[in-house]
Amino acid sequence: MTWLRDLGLGIRFAAGGGREGWARTALTAIGVGLGVALLLTASSVPHLLEQRSVRNQERGEVSTSRDVEVAKSDSTVLRVSGETEYRGLTVEGYLMRAEGSTPVLPPGVKAFPAPGEMAASPALRELLDSPEGALLKERLPYRITATIGDAGLLSPGELYFYAGSDSLTPAAGAHRLAGYGYKTPEEPLTPVLIVLVIMICVVLLAPVAIFIATAVRFGGDRRDRRLAALRLVGTDIRMTRRIAAGEALFGSLLGLLVGLVFFLVGRRFIGHLELWNHSAFPSDLTPALWLAALVAVAVPLSAVLVTLVAMRSVAVEPLGVMRNTRGGRRRLWWRLLMPVAGLAVLGTTGKVDEFSPVNPYPIAAGAVLVLFGLALLLPWLVDACVNRLHGGPLPWHLAVRRLQLNSGAASRAVSGITVAVAGAVALQMLFAAVGDEFDKVTGQDTSRAQFHTFSEKVGGDAAAHTIEEFRSTKGVEKVIGVVETYVTRPGTFGDDEVTPTTSLSIGDCATLKELARITSCAEGDVFVVHPSDDKELSDWVDETARKGKPVELNPVYGIEGEAKGKESVHWILPADARTVTAAKDPMGEERWGIMATVGAIDPRTLPSAQTIAQIKVDGGVKDVAEYVRNTAARIDPGMRVATLTSVARDRQYASVQTGLALGAAATLMLIAASMLISQLEQLRERKRLLSVLVAFGTKRVTLGWSVLWQTALPVVIGLLVAIVGGLGLGAVMTWLLGKTVTQWWLFLPMAGAGGALIVAVTLLSLPLLWRLMRPDGLRTE
Repeated sequence: MTWLRDLGLGIRFAAGGGREGWARTALTAIGVGLGVALLLTASSVPHLLEQRSVRNQERGEVSTSRDVEVAKSDSTVLRVSGETEYRGLTVEGYLMRAEGSTPVLPPGVKAFPAPGEMAASPALRELLDSPEGALLKERLPYRITATIGDAGLLSPGELYFYAGSDSLTPAAGAHRLAGYGYKTPEEPLTPVLIVLVIMICVVLLAPVAIFIATAVRFGGDRRDRRLAALRLVGTDIRMTRRIAAGEALFGSLLGLLVGLVFFLVGRRFIGHLELWNHSAFPSDLTPALWLAALVAVAVPLSAVLVTLVAMRSVAVEPLGVMRNTRGGRRRLWWRLLMPVAGLAVLGTTGKVDEFSPVNPYPIAAGAVLVLFGLALLLPWLVDACVNRLHGGPLPWHLAVRRLQLNSGAASRAVSGITVAVAGAVALQMLFAAVGDEFDKVTGQDTSRAQFHTFSEKVGGDAAAHTIEEFRSTKGVEKVIGVVETYVTRPGTFGDDEVTPTTSLSIGDCATLKELARITSCAEGDVFVVHPSDDKELSDWVDETARKGKPVELNPVYGIEGEAKGKESVHWILPADARTVTAAKDPMGEERWGIMATVGAIDPRTLPSAQTIAQIKVDGGVKDVAEYVRNTAARIDPGMRVATLTSVARDRQYASVQTGLALGAAATLMLIAASMLISQLEQLRERKRLLSVLVAFGTKRVTLGWSVLWQTALPVVIGLLVAIVGGLGLGAVMTWLLGKTVTQWWLFLPMAGAGGALIVAVTLLSLPLLWRLMRPDGLRTE
C-alpha cells in the first residue's frame, strides 16, 4: 500500500505540474510511444509472415495437380505462367483457359476471365493505366475486366494477373489444373541463417529498449528541484525515489497509449509504404497477443526500475540535489563486467555446424550483454574524455564546460546510436563472412548474352521466325537460337534396357558455331556433337546418332498413352555428318547430340520441340530488357525469359538481408527521433541559462555552434565505442560460425550515418534554440 500510495502521488505530480509539467510528460510520452510503436510492429512480424504464407498456399495449385497428371473435366483449367519483369519489378501471373463450364477460380477472383480479358491486382492496374506502364501494356494487351481481391495477393503492391486465352493446349506446354490450395512444407533455416536472424532481432530491438529507458528520464533538472522541495516538507529518501518512479510510470503509461495510437494510425498507411519492393496489408500487421501483453507490462515496469536505479546515484536533500555522489568519478570495473560476460557466454557456446541444432538463447544473451555493456561504458568514456579538454574557441568552450558539468543526459541520448551502430557493424561483418556461402557461381557468360528464352510452342519455321523477331528488336546485337527436341534409336528394347536417346538441335550456322567447335558450316550440314571430356557420354550419343541410320522423332505421350502430338516420324542421319566437340553456350552449359541446319531438317516435321534463344543486347539502349520481353510475349505469351547472371544468391539469405534492411531503416529513424527529442528536452531545461547568455551579448551563431559541439562530442565518442565493440562482437560471432573475417572496414558507412545524424539533429533543434534565446526567458514566478 505504501508503494501504491507513493507511486500514485508521483502520478498526481506528473499530471498536475502545469504547462511545464505537461510539456515534460508529453516529451516522455512521445519518446516512449515511438519505442512502443516499433515494438508492436516487431511483435506483428510473425502474424504478417504467417498470413502471407497462408495466402501464398491458398493460391497455389492443389497437390493432385502437382503430383499426378490430371484428367480433363468440366472444372479443370489449362494454364501457363506469364511471369515477367518490368524495370526491375517482378510481374507474376498466368494465362488460363477453361476446359468446361464451371472452371475453378483462384482466390480473389469472382469470375473466370474470357479470352482477351484479364483480372489484375490494383497495383498492376494502376501501373498499366499510367504513362510509366506503356511498354508493359504492349506485353499484356488484355482488357482489364476485374480486380484481384486481397485474398489472392501477398501484398498491396504486388503486380499480379490472370489472363484468359483460347489458344492454350497441353501439346504447347500448358499445365492442367484441378484446384487451388497447396500446403507446402516449410524449408527450415540453416544454422548460419538462424544465427543471423538472432543477431538481427537483438541489434534492432536493443536500441529500442535503451531509447525507452532514456525517454522516462526526461526532465531531470526540474524534477530534481521538485523532489528537493518534497524533502523539505518531510519525505524520506525512499519515498522520494518512489514518487520519482511514479512520475516516470505516468509518462510510460501515456507512452503506451501514444504508441498504440502511432501504431494504429501508421498501420492504416502501411499498405501505401513500399520499401525494397515489399509492402503489407494493414490487417496483417497485428501483434501476437502475448507479445503485446509483454510490451504493456514491460514498458511501465522498466520505467519504474530504471528510475529507482538512477536515483541511487542521486542525493536528494532539502536544499538541492547532488548527482554522482559515489566518489565523483564514475567507476569503471563494474561496467566492464557485462561485455566481458557476454563474450564469455558466446565463447562457451561453441562453434555452430551444419549438423547440430542451434540453441538461440545463449547466442542472444551473449549479444545482448555485449551491446548493453557498451551502453554502460559510454558515460564513463564521455566523462573521461571531456574532463581532459580545455580551452579552444568560445562555442567549443561552452559545449565542453556544459558536458563537464553534466554529461549524463548527452550520454543517454547517444547510447541508442552506440548500440545500433555496434550491432550493425557486427552484422555487416557476419554477412560479409558468410555471404560467399550463399552465393552460387552460375558459370553463365554475361558478355556473350544477357537473356535466355525458351518456349514449347513450335509451329512452322518457329526457329527462324523467333530469331528474326529478336534480331529486329531494338537494342539486340546478337541472337543464338535453336529448335530443340529429343530423338531415340528406333527398335524394340527390353524392360530392363534403356532406350538410347539424345538431343536434336536445329539452327543456322552462326548459332551452331556458338554451341560447338565447328570450323566450317554450310546450309544442309549435320553434326554429331560429343561432350568435351566425357568418353562414356560420347559413346551414349553414338548409340543413337548412327551415321547413315535413322533416328525416331518421338511424340510426347500423355494420359494412358494418348499421344499429344503428331505420330512418330523417322529421319535418316546423313552418312557424311561430321563429329565435333561441344562448346559452352552463354548459359555455361554444353549441348551435345545431333545439331543440324534448317536446310537438313524442317522444324515443322518435329512432333514436339521447344524454341531456345540466348540474346546479347546493347546495355546503352534505355529499356532494352523491356523490348526483349515484349518481343518474347508477342511471339509466344508463354515464352519464358530469364536474365543471365554470373552469381545467384540464395533466396532465404536474400530474404534475411531484406528483413535487416527494413528493420535497420526503422531503427535509424527511431534513433534520430530519440536524439532530437532529447536535444529539445535539454534545450528547454536550459531556457534561463540561454536567456542569461543572450542578455550578456552572446551571439546566436556562437550558441548554435555550441549546440552542435555538444551533440557531436558524445556521438563521436559513442561511434568510436560502437566501432571497437562492433568489430569485437563481429569477430567473435564470425569465429562462432567457423568463418574468417573478410572485411574490417565495413564500419565506414555506419560512421557516415552517425555524422549525418549529428547534422540533422542540430538543424532540427535550431528553431527552438532561436526561440529560447530571448531575454524575457529570465522572467520567473
